[in-house]
Amino acid sequence: MNRRAMVAFARAFFALTAPALLLACKAEPPPEVPLAGAAIGGEFTLVDKTGKPVRWSQFAGSWRTIYFGYTFCPDACPTDMAVLMKGFRKFEQDHPELAAKVQPLFVTIDPARDGPKQVGEFAAAFHPRLIGLTGTPAQVDAAAKAFVAYYQKGEETSGGYLMDHSRQAYLMDPQGKPIAILPIDKSPEAVASELEKWVR
Repeated sequence: MNRRAMVAFARAFFALTAPALLLACKAEPPPEVPLAGAAIGGEFTLVDKTGKPVRWSQFAGSWRTIYFGYTFCPDACPTDMAVLMKGFRKFEQDHPELAAKVQPLFVTIDPARDGPKQVGEFAAAFHPRLIGLTGTPAQVDAAAKAFVAYYQKGEETSGGYLMDHSRQAYLMDPQGKPIAILPIDKSPEAVASELEKWVR
């Protein structure tokens, strides 16, 4: 091949491959973190099903999901936890090595009725790795405020009382920073997809 032919070939090759090379070199921008900078999360001390103290900082280095509810809840909490943990199971089946980096947590907002035994049994009903937490009213209140979880005791009736509360399930990163609200109002598949999007 003479020099003129080589130059023509090089120009043609570059014209054909340059767009692909540019696309290959162009890095995909990371997805925007929905809760970036939000004042959600913070240190707390509660107790687990055995009465052992558990601190938020103990989970440093792990991704975390956290939901505030109560075990006597007749509908919302069991529904939300079922969707959340079915989604986590799907994520666990599809990505076991990533799911191992996630610690799911359930925190009661009804410590008067939810002792260690109650939160332990409630958590075990949804997933063996879900940790149920309770504490004194002051400890629970401090944790709820740190995670912007609203709750209020309803009126006493002959059948007891209900708790009015917010229904967010947060995904927190290994540094304890908020990443996203998991779509427990949609489906387990949506929850699994959101976990797959962020957990690394």
